[in-house]
This record gives sequence, structure tokens and C-alpha cells, in this order.
Amino acid sequence: MTDPTAGRGTTPGTTGTGRSGSFTSADQRQRVKRIFEPIALFFGRLGLTPNGLTLLGFAITAVAAVLAGLQWWAAAGIVVFVGGVFDMFDGTLARATGKSSKLGAFFDSTFDRWGEALTWVGIVAGCIAASNALAAVLSTLALSSAFMVSYVRARAEGLGFSPGSGLASVGLAPREIRLVVLAIALILTGLLGGLPAWSAADPAAGLATVGSPAFFIGVGAIFILATITVIQRVMSVRAQAIAAEAAAPSASTIGKGV
Repeated sequence: MTDPTAGRGTTPGTTGTGRSGSFTSADQRQRVKRIFEPIALFFGRLGLTPNGLTLLGFAITAVAAVLAGLQWWAAAGIVVFVGGVFDMFDGTLARATGKSSKLGAFFDSTFDRWGEALTWVGIVAGCIAASNALAAVLSTLALSSAFMVSYVRARAEGLGFSPGSGLASVGLAPREIRLVVLAIALILTGLLGGLPAWSAADPAAGLATVGSPAFFIGVGAIFILATITVIQRVMSVRAQAIAAEAAAPSASTIGKGV
């Protein structure tokens, strides 16, 4: 699942700030995409289209949501990771075959958001089934911050800031980082005993398994990193706005002198 931060067919851009503050760079993303290009082309030779791959990636994500809801945490984590890797193929195939389009980018981003929502709903459902309200609340907070990361970029681009994939490089935890952290957290939760019940009357019971700290640390990290990423992107857009306002009078002065 790619961030709408990296819509299908876009090219890397700059943020206007010169610094991204991200664990990954645009160059690293491009290198990873080139690694997966032969696999994407293989799917193309099987007759799959970029939009078809998008739908398959969405279906994989839906499976992860169901597994999480059933508290099959380790299996859910594996499928989350597979879905994240698989989703790279649609954009890569589109670029490699010259089928990139704005409609395809929109289609990809829409199903990415939908798939992400399903995944987190499944996780929250699993937490509720485990009678762990604290984990459910933390998962909801992580969901809200993760969605804000994508919304800030979409809104900024709608107003003309950070064209291309510029804002995708801004922030500590873009989508691929969050997916890896989530996959690891879910796998460890499942392998280390699952998520026990929790209640305010006996909070220590919520730490009855080693899997519980793994879940809270992983999902908590996503919440914190995503929140920081939102702030970084807001500050990046603010810097661009200030720079544009400062340049406007200069441009007006030059125009009068012509």
C-alpha cells in the first residue's frame, strides 16, 4: 500500500525546505521500486493490469484485517507486510509499461486509504475481542494520526504545495515505515503470547504476556511517529507558504520594472 504520498506515475520532487527529516529518502524509494520492477513486469505478462494489482493488494489487506479481528496476530502481521510489498507492484508496472495516469494514481491512493482503514478496524476489533480496551484506544489513536499524515499531504497538494511526491519525503514515518513497524509488532504479539485482557481495576493483568508490550510499543511508536510526521509536514507547508509570500512582492517589483 503506497502512501497517496506517492501516487502512481509521479516523479520525485522537493519540499522546498531542503530537508525531509524522514527515515527514507526519495532515492531509496526509487531504488526499491527498481528492484521490484521485474516482478511487476511478470505480473503484467500474466495479464494483470496496474488497476488489477491495486485491487489484489486491497484484497490482501482485507484478509489481514480479518486475521487481526480474529486475534491471529502473527498471521495478520505477515499478511500486512506481504500486502505492503505487493502494493508496490501496481505503480511500478504502470511506470514500466507506460500506463501511468492521474486516474490510476487516484485509484491506487483511494484503495490504499480504504485498505489501511480496514486493517486498523480489524486490529481494533481484535483488541475488543481480547477485552483490551487500552489497546483498542491506542490503535484508534494510531489510526487517526496515520490518516492525518496522508490528509496533510493531499490537502497541501490540493492547494498547490509540494507538487509530485515532494511531501512524501517529509517526516519521520511515511507509510512504508509505519507498515514495517506494524507488521513487526503484530508478528511479535502473536509469537509472544497474544494480547491479554486489560481492565482499569487490574492494569497489571494486561501485561500477562510478552506479546502485550510488543503490541503497545509497536502501535505506540506508530502513533508517536505519525503525529510527529504530521507536524513536520505542516511545518514544511508553512515554510513553503512563507517563502511564496516573500517572493511575491519581489516578482511584482520586477514586473513593474520591465
